[in-house]
Amino acid sequence: MHLTVGYLATPTGDDGIALASALAKTFDADVDVVLVVREELPDGHPGRLEYQQMLIDRGEQWVSRAVAALAAAGVAAESTVAVGESFAQSLVEFAEQKASDLIVVGGARDGFFGRHTIGPVTGALLHSSPIPVALAPRGYAEDPDEAIEAVTAAVPTKPGDDNPLPFAITLASAAGLPIRMLSLVSAENLAEAGSAREVRQLQVAAAEENLVLAARALPDSPEIESLVADGMTLESALKKLRWEDGDLLVVGSSRFAAPRRLFLGSTAARILAGVDVPVIVVPRT
Repeated sequence: MHLTVGYLATPTGDDGIALASALAKTFDADVDVVLVVREELPDGHPGRLEYQQMLIDRGEQWVSRAVAALAAAGVAAESTVAVGESFAQSLVEFAEQKASDLIVVGGARDGFFGRHTIGPVTGALLHSSPIPVALAPRGYAEDPDEAIEAVTAAVPTKPGDDNPLPFAITLASAAGLPIRMLSLVSAENLAEAGSAREVRQLQVAAAEENLVLAARALPDSPEIESLVADGMTLESALKKLRWEDGDLLVVGSSRFAAPRRLFLGSTAARILAGVDVPVIVVPRT
C-alpha cells in the first residue's frame, strides 16, 4: 500500500500525520508526506522569485518535522514540497503519479473535538478525488490509535447509492482485521413507506441484500458482522453506536458522483459530522 499525506504545519496537519502512522503500521504502507506551497507567478515586482524560494525552504523545514514525527513512531516516509495554485489538485496529481492507494488528511479545526469538519481543502478532495481519501477527526493527534484494529462499512439502504463494502472487505483482508457492515436506519423517509416499521423492514432488507452480494463477489472474504442502528433521525441512530479504539469507518460516494470520482453526499456528510473515528471516503465504483 502507498499513502500520500497532505500536510499543513498546523494541528490539522498533525492529525493527518497521526492517522498516516496508524494506517502505515497496520498495512505496512509506504508513505509520502506532501506540503503544497502556493505558486507565486512573476508579476514584475522585484523579489517575487526570492519570496517563492523562501516559501519552499520554509515548507521543507515544516515537512521534515512531520517526517521526523513519523520516524519517531517507527514509520519511514519521504518528504516533498510541491508548488501549485491548488492544494487539493496538487495533492491528487502527486498521489496519481505515485499510484497511491489513499490520500490522508486532517479535518478542519472549527468543529467539535473528535468530530469531522469539512474545510475548503478537504471539501475539494471529497468532491473530485479519484483516489480514496482518509480523514482524521479533529484532535486525533492528541490521542491517536497505535494501529487500526477493525473496519466498519456504512452500507447504503437506498437503491442506486454506492456500496463501499467490497473496498472495506479488501482493506480489512489485507491486514486480517475484523469487519462489520453498518446499516443506519432512520424514520426520515416515512413518506416513502408509510410507517416506521415498514421503513426499517425495507432498509434492513436492503442491508441483507448488500451482504449477500458482497459474499458472492468476494467468496474468500472474512466473516462479516451485520449491525443495524436505528433512530428517528440519522444523528440519533449514530448516537447509539459504540466505537472502540482503532476503529475505522468506510463510506461511499453519492450516486451523483462521476464514475471513479469522489462526491460526498448529504448522508455521508452527516455521518462524518456525527462520528469521532477516522473515515475513508471511497470514489464511486
